[in-house]
Amino acid sequence: MTADNAQRSIQGQPTRRPNPLDPPTEIAELRATGSMVRMTFADGHDGWFATGHHAVRAVLASPSFSNRLELAHPVLPMKRARSFKDFPMPPGMFNRMDDPEHGRIRRMLTGQFTVRRMKLLEPRIQQIVDEHLGAIVASGPPVDLVPTYTLPVPSLVICELLGVPYDRRDQFQGDASTLLNLETGADDAAAAWVSLRELLDEVIDAKHAEPADDLLSGLIAEDELSREELITIAMVLLIAGHETTANMLALGTYTILQQPGRAEALLADPVAAVEELLRYLSIIHLGPTRTAIEDVEIDGHLVKAGQAVAMSVAGANRDPGKYPDPDELDLARNAQGHMSFGHGIHQCLGQQLARIEMRIGFAALLRRLPSLRLAGEVRFRDTMSIYGLFTLPVTWDV
Repeated sequence: MTADNAQRSIQGQPTRRPNPLDPPTEIAELRATGSMVRMTFADGHDGWFATGHHAVRAVLASPSFSNRLELAHPVLPMKRARSFKDFPMPPGMFNRMDDPEHGRIRRMLTGQFTVRRMKLLEPRIQQIVDEHLGAIVASGPPVDLVPTYTLPVPSLVICELLGVPYDRRDQFQGDASTLLNLETGADDAAAAWVSLRELLDEVIDAKHAEPADDLLSGLIAEDELSREELITIAMVLLIAGHETTANMLALGTYTILQQPGRAEALLADPVAAVEELLRYLSIIHLGPTRTAIEDVEIDGHLVKAGQAVAMSVAGANRDPGKYPDPDELDLARNAQGHMSFGHGIHQCLGQQLARIEMRIGFAALLRRLPSLRLAGEVRFRDTMSIYGLFTLPVTWDV
């Protein structure tokens, strides 16, 4: 095992973006001198920051690292807590478990997110997209695409898949936004958490009384999960299932509208374009993090047992060692291997659903409104753990 040869140390993960569509400049500067650098986490923990594609992939794939919440350390100060130890992990939070506990729940959910089942949803997703576009056209320009299109489309899709009433969207969207805001205080975070759990507790009661053809009813029928596990699983899927895709749709549309010709390039090959947008934008801009449970070597650096590694998805996705001219958006590029859905056992469960929603959502929007253009300033989600847009004002020729 080689000696620890990292010479530089940073205080917390870089976040300042001179260009809102690019990662922080410091990430590329760090990566140019090596794929790993020492980092002091917000709670004073001495760990590592990985910026290179190979290093990020290696950490996510390695069984020498844990994803358990109680072992994690925050990359930035949080108003709600100094340490993740202040958050007791609820039963069922599979995205913060290790195997075998993680595998037990993941296997149940994988059957609900098969490629075949996702493809069967395509006609319904297309219908949802067309209905929202029809309402936008009927209202006339200008509109803000976030509340009228990019947020409601994935929200309605995940509601139908899970079996959550869409008429409760104001509640769950508001609670999710509060929980994902890095500036949320402890009391507000706790209130949002309780509110969301109470909502899903009601939904599960309704599914017990009257099962339907949805994911939550299916999990209840298997009778292998406790009530608390069901509630937490539903929370994770509901938040991840609408927040990530909504922000990719918004930020991706904004990116396409920045330069002439990008809409035509997307329509020529929506599949490749979606993968390139995922690579280029990297909306998961903080973390993920993993903690070593034994000494392990990553790219020539010794990560000792107990040390945490924060990873830059954006750094990995813009690594020139993996992608030529990585800072150029090339919608015809083969962007396979990007880290936007993660890697390893915790790779995004709903990635195929997200791809379908984006492919249909981008293509339908640009075909229906070929003269679409920006109509004012956008507001970026700088304070959120999932990057994207709060607003996207647009207009078009009538």
